[in-house]
Amino acid sequence: MLCLPGSPAHSEFRLTKLHQQLSSSGISLDGLASAYVHLVDCDDGTLDKNALEKLNNLLNYGPAMPSGRVEGQQFYVVPRPGTISPWASKATDIAHNCGLDAIRRIERGIIYYIDTSDAVPLELLHDRMIESVFTRVDDCAALFQHHEPRPLLEINALSDGKAALQQANVNLGLALSADEIDYLDAAYAELGRNPSDVELMMFAQANSEHCRHKIFNASWTIDGAEQETTLFKMIKNTYACNSDGILSAYHDNSAVIEGFAARRLAPETATAEYQYQDAQLDILMKVETHNHPTAISPFPGAATGSGGEIRDEGATGIGSKPKAGLCGFSVSNLRIPGFEQPWEVDNGKPGRIASALDIMIEGPIGAASFNNEFGRPNTCGYFRTYEQQIQSTNGPELRGYHKPIMVAGGVGLIRREHVDKRDIPPGAHIIVLGGPAMLIGLGGSAASSMASGSSSENVDFASVQRGNPEMERRVQEVIDRCFAQGEDNPIMSLHDVGAGGLSNALPELVNDAGRGAELDLRAVPNDEPGMSPMEIWCNESQERYVLAISEQNLPAFIELCERERCIYAVLGKATEERKLRVNDPHFGNAPVDLPLDVLLGKPPKMHRDVTHQEIAQPEFEREGIDISTALYRVLRLPTVADKTFLISIGDRSVSGLVARDQMVGPWQVPVADASVTLTDYHAVSGEAMSMGERTPLALLNAPAAGRIAIGEALTNLGCAGVGDLRRVVLSANWMAAAGHPGEDARLFDTVRAVGMELCPELGITIPVGKDSLSMQTRWNDETGDKAVTAPLSLIVSAFAPVADAGQTLTPEIKRCDEASWLLLFDLGQGRNRLGASALTQVYGQLGRLGPDMDDVPTFKTAFETLQVMLKRQLLLAYHDRSDGGLVVSLAEMAFAGRSGLHCDISSLGDDSLAALFAEELGVVVQVAQSNLASVEALVAEAGLEAICHRLGQPTDDERLRIDHAGSSLVDETIVDLHRAWSETTLKMQSLRDNPECAQQEFDLLQPKQKPKLFSRLSFDPNDDVAAAFSGGNRPRVAILREEGVNGQVEMAAAFDRAGFSTSDVHMSDIISGRVSLSDFQGVAACGGFSYGDVLGAGEGWAKSILYNARAFDEFSAFFQRNDSFGLGICNGCQMMSNLNRMIPGAEHWPRFVRNRSEQFEARVVMAEVLNSASMFFDGMQGSMMPVVVAHGEGRTEVRDCSSSELLARELACLRYVDADGAPSEIYPLNPNGCEQGLNGFSNEDGRFTIMMPHPERIFRSLQHSWAAPEWGEYGPWMRLFRNARRFIG
Repeated sequence: MLCLPGSPAHSEFRLTKLHQQLSSSGISLDGLASAYVHLVDCDDGTLDKNALEKLNNLLNYGPAMPSGRVEGQQFYVVPRPGTISPWASKATDIAHNCGLDAIRRIERGIIYYIDTSDAVPLELLHDRMIESVFTRVDDCAALFQHHEPRPLLEINALSDGKAALQQANVNLGLALSADEIDYLDAAYAELGRNPSDVELMMFAQANSEHCRHKIFNASWTIDGAEQETTLFKMIKNTYACNSDGILSAYHDNSAVIEGFAARRLAPETATAEYQYQDAQLDILMKVETHNHPTAISPFPGAATGSGGEIRDEGATGIGSKPKAGLCGFSVSNLRIPGFEQPWEVDNGKPGRIASALDIMIEGPIGAASFNNEFGRPNTCGYFRTYEQQIQSTNGPELRGYHKPIMVAGGVGLIRREHVDKRDIPPGAHIIVLGGPAMLIGLGGSAASSMASGSSSENVDFASVQRGNPEMERRVQEVIDRCFAQGEDNPIMSLHDVGAGGLSNALPELVNDAGRGAELDLRAVPNDEPGMSPMEIWCNESQERYVLAISEQNLPAFIELCERERCIYAVLGKATEERKLRVNDPHFGNAPVDLPLDVLLGKPPKMHRDVTHQEIAQPEFEREGIDISTALYRVLRLPTVADKTFLISIGDRSVSGLVARDQMVGPWQVPVADASVTLTDYHAVSGEAMSMGERTPLALLNAPAAGRIAIGEALTNLGCAGVGDLRRVVLSANWMAAAGHPGEDARLFDTVRAVGMELCPELGITIPVGKDSLSMQTRWNDETGDKAVTAPLSLIVSAFAPVADAGQTLTPEIKRCDEASWLLLFDLGQGRNRLGASALTQVYGQLGRLGPDMDDVPTFKTAFETLQVMLKRQLLLAYHDRSDGGLVVSLAEMAFAGRSGLHCDISSLGDDSLAALFAEELGVVVQVAQSNLASVEALVAEAGLEAICHRLGQPTDDERLRIDHAGSSLVDETIVDLHRAWSETTLKMQSLRDNPECAQQEFDLLQPKQKPKLFSRLSFDPNDDVAAAFSGGNRPRVAILREEGVNGQVEMAAAFDRAGFSTSDVHMSDIISGRVSLSDFQGVAACGGFSYGDVLGAGEGWAKSILYNARAFDEFSAFFQRNDSFGLGICNGCQMMSNLNRMIPGAEHWPRFVRNRSEQFEARVVMAEVLNSASMFFDGMQGSMMPVVVAHGEGRTEVRDCSSSELLARELACLRYVDADGAPSEIYPLNPNGCEQGLNGFSNEDGRFTIMMPHPERIFRSLQHSWAAPEWGEYGPWMRLFRNARRFIG
């Protein structure tokens, strides 16, 4: 094993935080330092001199090491032995692509130097679920130990009977029920042989509550009365009542509804040239949960939650395209250190699960990072904190989310001809596609079916998962190539590998087609040869799919995989006989040899005999509550508060198909009600999605909580032009503590209220959903047994096609040349019930009576009427009333528009406190004076006068003033309220990221703050400077990507629109010699995460060029030509900056390192075009305009030329500016901390330009989060691509 030093592992502020944590633990500390260390396993244990020099160059990345040295104890934190990190697989790929074939594996660890004589608490240095700590570097060699395969285990059931099966149930963590053990005992007695551990684990996963949804398929007795239906049948009733436009429901990974005729841009199979294909692109949707893994290890749990849901979408039908994601969390009280709130009580937790604070620091980053690296924008979500003691029939009990909810979902697109899976004929090849098998996530579906704390620690440990989004991206690229072939798609059937691993996916793949299979266990790609057959077959290693391919299509499919460097293996063939046989040539036996009807044929027979257990909660004690104090408390409740810390970490612009994300208006305030995406790069049609939930209400009235969740999802969705309510579909995600007194009856009542009553009356269908019914955490400490039980939780996601994304409304109060009014559509009809509201929560109470949707016809009429108003463009702004009540809705609208509001709520009833804070359903709209009569006429025509209230008007004084019956209730500055609302984000960012950056962002909240975004152009964006060349030759541009790049299609779309012919060029094409850059006039290096950025941002990509002879020659020749040009965006910018010595006139370019915030930053910021030779910016100099950024490593680190010199030499072509147009280093106006705001550079003759922002994602006005009204169809960044076309001539 070689050990090579690396760059600093932690910045100064992160070391300071660790120093504080170590000191707080009681140790005396004289010094602390950290650095990366690279551990290399290679043939013969060493490398020759040339290879070692090349390897040292590869591993020279990141910021320079500071001077000085810390002595003391040394601790090596490395991946857990027996696992292989995603970092290692990608770094090793780079080494192999650079010709270092003698290297078997490169791992990276962190070495800590801690100067202390005290014992160091190792839990502060590592995550014990996925990492280990050694004190000697030689001990790290355990990472590379190669073990002989562990053998198959046989369970001696024939001789020992059920006792053997019961013991295996405990030892293996199978979570089998008594009747399942009886079933297996009888089945193997009939087969006349003993079961293997492989078969038992496979059966347990396939028949777990997680996979078979036994409770939703159970029969019921409630309060002694037999029920005539099941939960699932009641959900399916919504489809029976309305199946119009629904193409797939209940039987595949996702639901599918009718979409739009589209022009989809994709590379042709034969030529790799991007072409528009006319196709019917339908809309798919899926929402998953990943609660248990997130509870025990938040980052990988949430990451693989998002990754698993993405796979569900991709494996729909015979392959689809994930498009935009959503993410949500419910946790117990955060109790942020130094920011604990009056209602937050420390009730303790078990040691094996993460705290709510740790979950919300690590989990959202895990989910966001997977979406970011995969290349899916995350544009929607929710966040709730709840933990409270309430009364029950057994006395006081704790309710909350110690076992969190982690929701991951999204919307995708699929061709009409791909919606249904095809038949698998006998003899078809069965293939596994994606990452290798690793010992992770073993038994995860069974573990997820248990209450937190009830499984053994070893089972928790084994069920931890680990994601590799860059690998999943490679698989999706293969699926995309098949997708593009339309009717010729070679995939017959496709299934994702999720819970239960191959042991679930492969039987389901063949069983769904009425087939069996004979497979080779040792053909499974496997990076851990010491695994037993059970571990190979049942592990939940991520990023894998199984599929069937015919003999004739196999060679072409293999070519696709090899081009994308996507791991695949042919495991065997489908058989006529419905039997699964898995052979193991290593041991000469068959770990699996089962008829499929034994594995999958046991009906999940369950009966629930339950009773209602209701107890009236105390009335809300409101005596002495001051409205101003209450308002500030509510604004600090995380459920209500500013969620920028959850949103800015997620890329919201990748794909170039996002029309509406969470951030609203020129001040970029996160208050959008729904997400809207576009069908294609020409269309105005698209898809809308929103979320709704009100889970604490279930403690008072569970069916009401279900109705309110749906109502909130719909009032959120109503900001977009969805038109007919019957075109809306819902995903219902049900969470409950099954078996807890009264909870099962509440679940049944709520499903009935939703499935049999509300949705049929609304005409809405629930074609997809998920259940997770072990939502309780149990433990004991010195005070005795403890438990925290989640409320019955229905999380609703709504989806609908949208005819015109440009008509989407936001909560931003618009400043008009005429007067305008705010109208409230009060769907609670004056009831103003305060129970289970943010107000009661911040005073440590629940209340007795909460909101409900009492009048469904009125709700429906109001929704339809508001849709008419939206379509006729009668509304200026729109916002729902939900968490926090009307006062929060008004405040958020004021924040978004930096507008004062003066309202009078006298018409809402005598109870002013309730009128302000009740969370009844409702919508607030802004209407211009000139449209008021038309709006009120529609209100009268619909018979809605009784629920439509004229509240007041916007003002210029930046105050929120609310009166009632002649008295002032609220009179606060917008800035004071906004700062209170944003404190949660400030505190969370300060803990998680660079606290200086967090404070800078917070300090921007000042009176009379100018808009962050504006448009000040030196050119007309509607002037097509390339128009003269539109009918002639289309010069060729190579749209260049490496594994992990995800921004190639939007880059192709932008260049195509400017008049270029674009081709998909993978680095493997160049390295193999299939493609030569001599055939292209331009190269566009795209954004993404090449090799997952494991050797520095873009540096691994660059080094695969510098140290591969063929690639080096190709790029050298291209750069030396005098007729070539190149553009590098984001990751492509980082890559090209490291080729600065190859590009004439670019030797002074800086390199790019970690953002100053030390966080991925997805922002819309202002950029100024500087004077430079760049042909891309010709005629744009002096212009200032919004641009999107999405990167983690965009801070410039100069080489031999300072930032001032780069400006003086006119090599810098772009910089970040503030609201006054001055260059900025203030976060987040400058999102990465670049000196003097510089973020784009040109070479001396102007042919090659690199920049961190993403103009290719926003060449249309519709793609902008905020657009100036004068722009028209195209935004100002379209000029950059047209300049390139004019340059070629």
